[in-house]
Amino acid sequence: MQKYLTEARQLLALAIPVILAQIAQTAMGFVDTIMAGSVSPTDMAAVAVGTSIWLPTILFGHGLILALTPIVAQLNGSGRRERIAHQVRQAYWLAGGVSLLIMVVLWNAGYMIRAMHNIDPRLADIAVGYLRALLWGAPGYLFFQVARNQCEGLSKTKPGMVMGFIGLLVNIPVNYIFIYGHFGMPALGGVGCGVATASVYWVMFVAIKFWTRRARSLRDIRLNSAFSKPDWRVLWRLTTLGLPVALALFFEVTLFAVVALLVSPMGIVKVAGHQIALNFSSLMFVLPLSLGVATTIRVGFRLGQGSAEAAKVAAWTAQGVGITMAALTAIFTVTFREQIALLYNDNPEVVSLAAQLMFLAAIYQFSDSIQVIGSGILRGYKDTRSIFFITLIAYWVLGLPSGYILALTDLVVPAMGPAGFWCGFIIGLTSSAVMMIWRIRRLQRLPAEVLLGRAAH
Repeated sequence: MQKYLTEARQLLALAIPVILAQIAQTAMGFVDTIMAGSVSPTDMAAVAVGTSIWLPTILFGHGLILALTPIVAQLNGSGRRERIAHQVRQAYWLAGGVSLLIMVVLWNAGYMIRAMHNIDPRLADIAVGYLRALLWGAPGYLFFQVARNQCEGLSKTKPGMVMGFIGLLVNIPVNYIFIYGHFGMPALGGVGCGVATASVYWVMFVAIKFWTRRARSLRDIRLNSAFSKPDWRVLWRLTTLGLPVALALFFEVTLFAVVALLVSPMGIVKVAGHQIALNFSSLMFVLPLSLGVATTIRVGFRLGQGSAEAAKVAAWTAQGVGITMAALTAIFTVTFREQIALLYNDNPEVVSLAAQLMFLAAIYQFSDSIQVIGSGILRGYKDTRSIFFITLIAYWVLGLPSGYILALTDLVVPAMGPAGFWCGFIIGLTSSAVMMIWRIRRLQRLPAEVLLGRAAH
């Protein structure tokens, strides 16, 4: 029992800074929405439309870069720190290549926005301008993630937290300058929001790069040469490890985007109720998501140390902590669901629907916690391909079709509206959780030398 308690303390010490970093990032989006909304509802809606395209594309790149964390953690645990700098340099090459691809996609996103049914031409123009400003921040964001994942792989999660809050503090005045037009700058409205956010990503990258160069504990993580060519073998390894995670993230984000589109014709009350419940549950998701990041570090580090048993203890401790947290957040959600809905809106119909959907959100918090921490465990074992297949089956084969049937048809029960899609989320996330646990147990039954050999590869 003592080993699990010790592991839980180490896990939480890593996870708490990650939680705070995620909160800072979420707060940046909140500030953008509020400040753009104060210009006009059209600007706020345009930023929301632009963000719905930006998020899946940038999270695809983010998922690719996540492959660096278990590699660094494993090299650190096995005492081969001299090999880390080369892996990080190659991750920068990967981030640069993916950034160019993302920038091309976002530059041409206007075709997709203008093809949307009944979209206001003014709103479309602002959304396109917002994305064309924001795309210049894509390299800064991904380079920042490389530096952050290097630090997190070395069990240093505080720098990412500090940079997150620096980003938030810089975001507010820069938004003020570009959105409203101060200090000689033109008032750009929603487009200014994109300029500000892109600038903030570069500030965060420069700040964390400065910290990694000055930190004494990272002085041995250096390359002698200022430049090194792409190492195609390392790049291929990073890509094959990261691509399944990138696609899994893309499937998850697009699932929620598709559901939002399917709910949109149901009327303003149902759309508002759905958005309130979704926004709040995404805030609660920060806790298990951050635990998942910490779990990847712990499992990778333990495997690097050559102990498959210690990696197993780290994995199941994380699940235990996650379920405890899910129970607390579920009780909080159920108890205060009406008061939470009232913070967003005072329309009685909207509040009633949001409270009903939050009750369903409380149910799926358990499954969501198990599956996202399970994904963190599998990344630690470098078993990322299974994450891709589990996510694809759970969300797109089981979750979305069952949600569609329950929400919009009378095949099983009378059409449930938004609640049907939320039942679909429960089905999808629960099946994902079951498959993740099955895969982890199957992996852990392998001989220790096989697991350690895979981790060292």
